[in-house]
Amino acid sequence: MADSGDRFHVAMDVHDHQVELRPVGEIDIASVTAFRAALWAAPARPVLRVDLSGVRLLSAAGVRALVATHLRVRARGGELVLVDPDPVVARVLRVTGLQRVLPVCRSDESRALLTCAA
Repeated sequence: MADSGDRFHVAMDVHDHQVELRPVGEIDIASVTAFRAALWAAPARPVLRVDLSGVRLLSAAGVRALVATHLRVRARGGELVLVDPDPVVARVLRVTGLQRVLPVCRSDESRALLTCAA
């Protein structure tokens, strides 16, 4: 799922126990449909990991997409984990209270270890 140039796109890696999505760009009213489609297209695994390091903006529409995905993943026994949000995106997660609902983690350089906010 990719657009050309600077536009929003999402890469997906599927592993045995985890799916990793890496959206890049701005998640706003113009791109939320593509973001939601990528979230919902992820195959069922115990963990859906969304690497937010490439997201420069997260609008209310993006927050709603994450909440809906959280409920969907949790209903099938999985967990949605947000990783490496940009400082602007991290502020949106704090202000909306989403950080209290979902694990928000930082990965080390090897991406093997995660440190989650309590």
